[in-house]
Amino acid sequence: MSPYVPILVLLGIAFAFSLLTVGLGMILGPRRYGTAKMEAYESGIQPTPRAVGGGRFPVKYYLVAMLFIIFDIEGVFLLPFAVAFDSLGMFALAEMVLFVATVFVAYAYVWRRGGLEWE
Repeated sequence: MSPYVPILVLLGIAFAFSLLTVGLGMILGPRRYGTAKMEAYESGIQPTPRAVGGGRFPVKYYLVAMLFIIFDIEGVFLLPFAVAFDSLGMFALAEMVLFVATVFVAYAYVWRRGGLEWE
């Protein structure tokens, strides 16, 4: 059990820290909130009233999310390839060129559709 003692101590410290910070926030924090504090805030843009059913949500948010996922996955695959490039050989190089070309096609499609333009 001795190898697990440092992990348990770290978990205990993290738990105690979280309880301490939440408790201090409840004790020292403000009790009354004004209208500015309770108002919705979304990236500096004033929220607009929506329909009862929620209304339409702009597709541009989904495009940005998909772009983030595409380039995040690209980074996850490119980093190990760059670290072990010498020992992988030509097959891995061809596969990575194919992968980067696929990601570039997705990037070109979004660029062409205007997904990178902000109004």
